[in-house]
Amino acid sequence: MYNIPYFKAGDEKEVIAFMHAHPFIILCGADPLGQPVATHVPVLFEERDNKLFLRAHVMRKQDHTLAFGDNQKVLAIFYGPHTYVSASLYENKQIASTWNYQAVHAKGVLKFLNEDGLLQIITDLTEKFENNPHSPSLVQKMDKEYVSRMMQAIIGFEIEIQSIEHVFKLSQNRDEKSYHNIHDSLSSGDPDAKAIAAEMKKRQHP
Repeated sequence: MYNIPYFKAGDEKEVIAFMHAHPFIILCGADPLGQPVATHVPVLFEERDNKLFLRAHVMRKQDHTLAFGDNQKVLAIFYGPHTYVSASLYENKQIASTWNYQAVHAKGVLKFLNEDGLLQIITDLTEKFENNPHSPSLVQKMDKEYVSRMMQAIIGFEIEIQSIEHVFKLSQNRDEKSYHNIHDSLSSGDPDAKAIAAEMKKRQHP
């Protein structure tokens, strides 16, 4: 992830808010041979002792699960909508087209949890994303034998976050006219383009 000052958020709270808004992450690591591994998981957030933790679960006996057991250093990638930006929208059209996006890279150390920790994770995850205290799909309303069998195939973990980097690339380096042109064009595009336009609107030049 490159580090350019004008592609940064105004403050840390904005970065954390983005992470919360996009909890389905790419979790990356490396196996003992240095080969990359990755998986896709929804995560929960928890703050303890002024530290940020991510909690989730994965299937057992997968390449990424085995790799995380050997090498606990991981990278969690949070990402949102993204879109192409044509140089035809710039006042100066003799420079390169580009891509606008927002992404956060959180590095940390993964620790697998015991059965009680796993049960708490699947309970909390379901409550969070069902977002309905009366849902029949809540873990505590499921058959206990079914839950026990399901838990044999998965393992819970938490990641203590040690560093966070981000890029919010939203045409902040363009002149005012170009910025407005890009925003207006993206506003009539596909859902990703419209989402990026909405983010640009929040930062729009007066």
